[in-house]
Amino acid sequence: MDRVRMDKWLWAARLFKTRALAARACELGRVEANGHSAKPSREVHAGDRLRVRTERGEYELEVVTVSQIRGPAAVAQTYYRETEASRALREKLAEERKAAAFFDGAAETRPSKRERRALERLRGRG
Repeated sequence: MDRVRMDKWLWAARLFKTRALAARACELGRVEANGHSAKPSREVHAGDRLRVRTERGEYELEVVTVSQIRGPAAVAQTYYRETEASRALREKLAEERKAAAFFDGAAETRPSKRERRALERLRGRG
């Protein structure tokens, strides 16, 4: 097997949880193959360079092997090789998200009547 549909390969490589999500990402232009937007039916070959945007970050990958069988995560990671720049950028963004959650000032309770009136004045409604 030397070629597989893009959506099947993305699903088998565990970049997306379902094949439908992989196909939807292709349709929305979140997957590029060799610099061109990829359709779900595009065939993936070993040696292709992919750029994939997911909710976890942006990946720049080189396809090592093609498979349409979804196996364990350890096996799926052998299907591609991620560039060092891509890995470093994703780790940096993950650290920033982790730090931002620490400084998130979300209130644990509803505002009191006094605080609500102050917010309304601040917003120009009161």
